[in-house]
Amino acid sequence: MGQPLAAVVVASEGYIPTVIATIMAQLYFLDNNTALLFSGQGSQYVGMGRSLYDANAAARQVFDYADQVLGYALTEICFEGPEEMLRQTRYTQPALFVHEAAILAALGNFACTAVAGHSLGEYTALYAAGVFSLEDALRLVSLRGELMYTAGIERPGAMAAIIGLDDSTVESICREVAGTVVAANYNSPGQLVISGDSDVVRALLPRFKDAGARLITELPVSGAFHSPLMASAREQLAEAINATTLYQPRCPVYMNASGLATQSIDEIRLLLIEQLTAPVRWTNIMRSMYDNGIRRFVEIGPKNVLQGLVRRTLGKEVDVVGIDTYDDVENLRHMLQLQ
Repeated sequence: MGQPLAAVVVASEGYIPTVIATIMAQLYFLDNNTALLFSGQGSQYVGMGRSLYDANAAARQVFDYADQVLGYALTEICFEGPEEMLRQTRYTQPALFVHEAAILAALGNFACTAVAGHSLGEYTALYAAGVFSLEDALRLVSLRGELMYTAGIERPGAMAAIIGLDDSTVESICREVAGTVVAANYNSPGQLVISGDSDVVRALLPRFKDAGARLITELPVSGAFHSPLMASAREQLAEAINATTLYQPRCPVYMNASGLATQSIDEIRLLLIEQLTAPVRWTNIMRSMYDNGIRRFVEIGPKNVLQGLVRRTLGKEVDVVGIDTYDDVENLRHMLQLQ
């Protein structure tokens, strides 16, 4: 609690020492009632990260280092696309992680009460808390994307957002059919994403409409994420996670699979493995953070999806801000200087 999140400092040690010097030159602190939130898949867009790369040396070195570790020009995919390639899970996931890690590098050294990330964003949250080295995080995220992409080809699945029904109604309808379909993302009250076999998911959509759903949207994803259809990917990812060194987190990390905070390395390892086939309990995370005194939420990553989920879950009693571009970094610095 209150220790600095020296994310890139810790993660880069021995790899890109110039980033260490850049980050330690300035310290910025957030109040102790602040959580950093990291975006997940679906928030990506062509051009993300370009302003960070152009304006900030530390962010630029994170992107360049990622290209080196991954062995291909991820930076070019982020900045120039094509969009069809960026949407492929095997590229989307490392692209989002690197964008968010670059934002952390540009921000410098922060302190906050806790961190959390939505699905893929959980890896950035753990990296920010010092659990992963930058290299290990890049390799895990890249492997996760590849495994999930392959699992989606081997057993095609679909996901759909159901808006306007309570969770229990959606869960009950999912249980009515044969085949695999489960609640995958508890995003906010009245917004739940289902995941499963493509035919089963699509056959169920009219039932949600009949039950009174306000909006039903099939998501443009390449597989049934956070469902049993990811079992083959989970097995291989588990081997990699178990072989990776994890470090004691500098602050509580609210985990997707439990919806609760932990600083136990053993628990983090188990929940990270479970995450691939378990639902993202984001609503629980938001409520638990609020119950623990958190009143400011800073989304790190492209667009503003998580900011909307915070507001829909917690209302107007909290402060919400997002950091996507370099202008956002500068705006936050200015805001902190005025406090």
